[in-house]
Amino acid sequence: MSVFANLVGQLANLLQPLFSAGAAAAAIILFTACVRLAIHPLSRAAARGQKARTKLAPQIAELRKKHGKNPERMQKALMELHAKEKVSPLSGCLPSLLQMPAFFLMYHLFSNRTIGGERNELLGHSLFAAPLGDRWTDALAHGGVLGGAGLVYLGLFAIVAGVATFNFRRTKIQMAHTPAMPAGPDGQPMPGMGAMTKMMPLLSFATLFTVAVVPLAAALYVVTSTTWTAAERYFLYRDMYPSGALAAAT
Repeated sequence: MSVFANLVGQLANLLQPLFSAGAAAAAIILFTACVRLAIHPLSRAAARGQKARTKLAPQIAELRKKHGKNPERMQKALMELHAKEKVSPLSGCLPSLLQMPAFFLMYHLFSNRTIGGERNELLGHSLFAAPLGDRWTDALAHGGVLGGAGLVYLGLFAIVAGVATFNFRRTKIQMAHTPAMPAGPDGQPMPGMGAMTKMMPLLSFATLFTVAVVPLAAALYVVTSTTWTAAERYFLYRDMYPSGALAAAT
């Protein structure tokens, strides 16, 4: 934790001449961008995997027809198909999983009053009128929704809502052009998958809740990361769907 605190502190010191009191907030945004840039190759690999899985959909449908009554043979055939085409069913999960440690580090760093037995100096930094260690409830208690800190959160909520709306439209387009609902090894729809499919486009708006309850520093990480994700997915998947549909989503 202390090493991570020193890293953020050093970045803030480097950015101090440009951003003054907001240097720590700028350091968090820069740190987030560096994390996303580091895992970008995995995101590209995940995009290639998604495109490959989409192309495999007709073959998978044939396997379900052929081995639908034999779950073990069906599972083996799917594994053989993925191995033959060099497609990993789990490749799309890696970018999200690798981001989690950075988010939790940021969360704990700005939730602790002391680091390594010493006072956490980073808690003295702010984004405009909002301290980086405070939460939305603190902003509401000191000035209300339209107070200095409250306006910072309104700005973050506006960005998140815009990105979530963009993701909502793209997810609807993706689902409309994605093959039939995933099935289990027996060829039958997986339990609960129907409800999950209906809820999936709405999951982007859950970020609003996250921003509201975590320290502002962690909220900055989330907002920066989700905005990066939206832009990244737009460019990586732009050739998978009709140009007219993508223009409408944009």
